[in-house]
Amino acid sequence: MHIVHFADAHIGTELHGRLDPETLLNTRLLDFTRRLDEIVDFAIGNEVDLVLFAGDAFKSRDPSPTHQREFARRIRRLSEAGIPLFLLVGNHDVAAASGRATSVDIYATLGVEGVTVGDVPKTYIVSTRAAGPLQIVALPWLRPSAIQAWPAYRDRSIQDIREGLEQIASNYIDEACKRLDPAMPAIFCGHLTVDGAVLGNERSAILGDDVSLTRSTIARPQFAYVALGHIHKHQVLQSDPPVVYAGSIDRVDFGEEDDAKGFVDLRLEGGRASWQFHAMPVRQFVTIRAAPSPLDATGSILEEIRRHPIDGAIVRLYYDTDPDLDPQIDRAAIRAALIPAFSIAGIIPQVRRSDRRAGGAQFERLTPIDALDHYLAQRDLAADRRVRLRALATELDAEIDRA
Repeated sequence: MHIVHFADAHIGTELHGRLDPETLLNTRLLDFTRRLDEIVDFAIGNEVDLVLFAGDAFKSRDPSPTHQREFARRIRRLSEAGIPLFLLVGNHDVAAASGRATSVDIYATLGVEGVTVGDVPKTYIVSTRAAGPLQIVALPWLRPSAIQAWPAYRDRSIQDIREGLEQIASNYIDEACKRLDPAMPAIFCGHLTVDGAVLGNERSAILGDDVSLTRSTIARPQFAYVALGHIHKHQVLQSDPPVVYAGSIDRVDFGEEDDAKGFVDLRLEGGRASWQFHAMPVRQFVTIRAAPSPLDATGSILEEIRRHPIDGAIVRLYYDTDPDLDPQIDRAAIRAALIPAFSIAGIIPQVRRSDRRAGGAQFERLTPIDALDHYLAQRDLAADRRVRLRALATELDAEIDRA
């Protein structure tokens, strides 16, 4: 059985984009839809048996009609090609209020040929054209509000509720494994955090609101493969059975600057899985840090820019300066040197001052987020509060870069 596993499409990500004059769409939206096209092209061209999507179709829980249309165009191509698609519900697909439809429920409501929506924890049987049926033990995004109204969890702390959800998820997987048909291949598909995963730049994970399961909870011998979404960084947590985060299909922001993006080409045979990661050519994010020379401040910054591949990239520049050096820096020349970039996310001076009271000259060279980490480390704050403050500051820093 030949399967394509991908996740975290985040259609609607438009940070650092601009209006495309031909399509009148945001250029970053076009980046993400091109990645979707490449995945669909691969699936159709290789006549795969199933496309498995592990959650987060959209950036927003309430995607615009335009974003819904662009995603639906790709779903239609798979449907018309006769390739089954399994759509797992991720945290960005779930409405803020309980009881409201998810952003992908429409495909089940319309009965789109070949599309199965994994919106509840259960075992789905998905039929394929040539390879027979497949059992998918699905775990869509679990949110605390799902059990907060239960009598046993009323007035309980968020930590208690999270631990309750984790136990519920573990019990569900136990029972699902007992009911699997051993004659039929089975995989697990989840949108969640697994202990030991390296986080990318996922806001909810940083904020500490995740249900987090151990590898032993999901990596059962009954599963030939464990397909994961939610963490944007592609990674393999275990090899037997393979426990794989496909990662997001394109870079969302500078937090993913060094991450490869793509999808997983998976084959199941005889109850075992073999796979390889297909990296796609995605938009580059480039951070430049310059320490200008007092002898030629502007020239040394321009020289540092020339050392970086900025053509077509989203670029931000940090440079050191002080009240004496700053007047020598020609910002117009710097901006002109960055013209080959796709987008200039920010040109940010880091000013050294004589009244260094929070750590000396070394502190002045820290980025704003690093400086906040330094500050929070000295405060008597709970760990979850430090994490939340850092996440909010990261959001604010991204807004400043975009301004």
